[in-house]
Amino acid sequence: MIDQKLTSFSLQGQHKQFMKPAKLNLVSLMDIFTILVFFLLLNSGSNEILKVNKDITLPDSTAQEAARETITVLITDEDILVDGRPVATMEDVVNGNGLIAGLQQELGFLASKRTELTEEEKVLGRSATILGDQEVPYEILKRVMLTCAKANYRDLSLAVSRVAGGGA
Repeated sequence: MIDQKLTSFSLQGQHKQFMKPAKLNLVSLMDIFTILVFFLLLNSGSNEILKVNKDITLPDSTAQEAARETITVLITDEDILVDGRPVATMEDVVNGNGLIAGLQQELGFLASKRTELTEEEKVLGRSATILGDQEVPYEILKRVMLTCAKANYRDLSLAVSRVAGGGA
């Protein structure tokens, strides 16, 4: 009987030895997360990169103003696209009387989705960025700009490729 008590007692002691609570060293983990947070904060700038078709070569410019996030009107050889959706063909534009009906309808639809205007938009009109090949005829560009203005998108920007350059 004594042997049995000694055996059970020694097993209980070993059992308690294995049941020690685990300890975690959180300092290293916190260091990694701190570095990760700073990395993400520094690299999450508000730079906008416009997606341009391979077929389009933007004109070069030494403009210093950064691009803003706006509706994009893309002029290709065959179509006019608004935010990636085709709204008119070049045949419609050339044979039209000045305004581009499909473009005007799409811009009107997008304007109806967000009816409240900021004070700046009330004065300048809604914003849009026009992307077109440097070989786009001026007459086509003028019709696109006129249609945008008639749809109250008067704050127009023309997308260009920024080159290092000169000042005055």
